[in-house]
Amino acid sequence: MVDQVENIYQPDYAVIPGDVLAYELEVRSMAQQELAKRTGLTPKHIVALVKGKSAITSETAIKLERALGMPADYWLNLESQYQETQARIAEEDQLEHDLDWLKKIPVNPMAKFGWINKLKDKKEQLVEVLRFFGIASVEQWDDIWPSLKVAYRQHNTHEVFPEAVSAWLRQGEIEASAIQCEPYDKSNFRAALDQIRSLTTELPDNFVSEVQRLCASAGVAVTFVPALPKTCVSGATRWLNPNKAVIQLSLRYKSDDHLWFTFFHEAGHILLHGKKELFLEGTNGLDVEKENEANRFAENELFPKKLFNEFIVNSMFNQDAILEFSKKIGISPGVVVGNLQHKGLVRRDRFNSLKQRFKWDHE
Repeated sequence: MVDQVENIYQPDYAVIPGDVLAYELEVRSMAQQELAKRTGLTPKHIVALVKGKSAITSETAIKLERALGMPADYWLNLESQYQETQARIAEEDQLEHDLDWLKKIPVNPMAKFGWINKLKDKKEQLVEVLRFFGIASVEQWDDIWPSLKVAYRQHNTHEVFPEAVSAWLRQGEIEASAIQCEPYDKSNFRAALDQIRSLTTELPDNFVSEVQRLCASAGVAVTFVPALPKTCVSGATRWLNPNKAVIQLSLRYKSDDHLWFTFFHEAGHILLHGKKELFLEGTNGLDVEKENEANRFAENELFPKKLFNEFIVNSMFNQDAILEFSKKIGISPGVVVGNLQHKGLVRRDRFNSLKQRFKWDHE
């Protein structure tokens, strides 16, 4: 027995129903004026139908059925096929036009992470990417993604590619949407941060799920999304709705000092700043004042000001002193080292052995 193979033919041209109508009039030696009289349609309407400038409606199809003896379904199917083919041709033209945009999307890394499927056909790949973004066309990307209310930390010395950043943000949005959260409560979130601070001494296997649980109980979804090339982002914050905020961490840095400072920096944005504000770094229009506020929040949360000032005044900054101080304030010694390096109190190449180095699952 031979399996039947369905042959799906999609023409690259559209048959205008008016051409069929003109042919049927010619076969019947019927003038357009006569058809107008038989159908009750105006001569102008008949001309528009023949030229394809007016669509065949259900009402018109019934009139043609009675005047020409051809079923209304026949005329409606002609119109439907014509409109569908027109739309498909227009879509193909639009996809061809938008292929240059696809070149800006980091398709290979996204496919590697399992965010999208990798396809051989470029147009099919473009459609796959549009589905990922949840948009109908590139035009909608221009409308939606550049105006996202996002605050993200990045290196000022690197150029940011908006398409890559938006892909990273979109994946965070997808993952955050799947996290069940209580309605946002500022007091509960503030209390959660006090508990999370003690997790800086733990490894990811222990702290990731606990951070997500504590934050979700206060209305904040925390996602760990691998960085994409051409983004240079380490973290972002935004609101999915007034009752649900998102902290998104890129795992770009492999040491605990960068990860934890970024987390508390983003938490600072949630606590200190509005739910509809846009924070972009460097050349992208960053609100420097609010970024500095988030930095101060993170530092004060991690390092009690009085104790830290006493430490930097009295310490010789050797390994034993750093370990003793970090134990005293209850955080990872690597986070202490990172802050001392950032402030220029110790060289960047000193005490790095005290930092925890992370290797994430995607690596």
